[in-house]
Amino acid sequence: MKKERAQPALPEGEQERRHHGVKAYLKESFLNAADARPLRILAEYLEPRSRLGRHRIEDTIVFMGSARVISREHAQDELRVAEAGAGDVERARMRLAMSRYYEDARELARRLTEWSKQLDDDERRFVVCTGGGPGIMEAANRGASEAKGMNVGLTISIPVEEFDNRYVTRELSFHFHYFFMRKFWFVYLAKALIVFPGGFGTLDELFEVLTLRQTRKMRKHLSVVLFGSQYWDEVMNFDALARHGTIDAADVKLFHRTDSVDEAFELVTRDLTRYAMAERGATL
Repeated sequence: MKKERAQPALPEGEQERRHHGVKAYLKESFLNAADARPLRILAEYLEPRSRLGRHRIEDTIVFMGSARVISREHAQDELRVAEAGAGDVERARMRLAMSRYYEDARELARRLTEWSKQLDDDERRFVVCTGGGPGIMEAANRGASEAKGMNVGLTISIPVEEFDNRYVTRELSFHFHYFFMRKFWFVYLAKALIVFPGGFGTLDELFEVLTLRQTRKMRKHLSVVLFGSQYWDEVMNFDALARHGTIDAADVKLFHRTDSVDEAFELVTRDLTRYAMAERGATL
């Protein structure tokens, strides 16, 4: 029998390359580099799409508003402390006044979740969706959770303390790097938008939606409710925009203003019944 010839040993570097090579899609140094940005963007589209699909989430009711609004109970505690000499009394009084929006968002989300759970078609659940943080977002997730309903949280990485809230359904908690991908998921499945008093982020999200509706880039009907008439009338003079000719008078009718949970509930459920249930497949 012919004796096999021993194979020469590979140089140490060649052995390393042959047996310990790392595939490109496993290289963290590459995935975190600028050249892989398109992959990261695509991941923030595909991973939420996959997970939402598994849970049959096709229609959402989006709540937006300030992360700084606190519950009435918390606000009352702050005021007591301030009046005892350990805080800013005027600020505490304002925080207490603004806490009504936390309680209203909580109640409205609870009622909408209970309503949606009574619908016959399980695939048409209108699920509460928020930015997943504190304030109005927490209130809406909390209300949905109290109604024992699934709810969505879309958090964003920003250079402040982490702000997840504990009421978001664990399987439907998403975390984004790119604001524009987060906003895409806010709008893509939304069939109603309820906007409570908020700051720069809330205004940014609101005006993006209004622009999509104004320019008809959004083909579906989307009910937009501005909750808190006094706040919105003071912060944004939409009628002045129409008067100066920078928007059409009809553009002011792209949204409703109200201070009533009952009225907001009636507006949203009426429009969802009239439009969303008949517009399956209509998207942006």
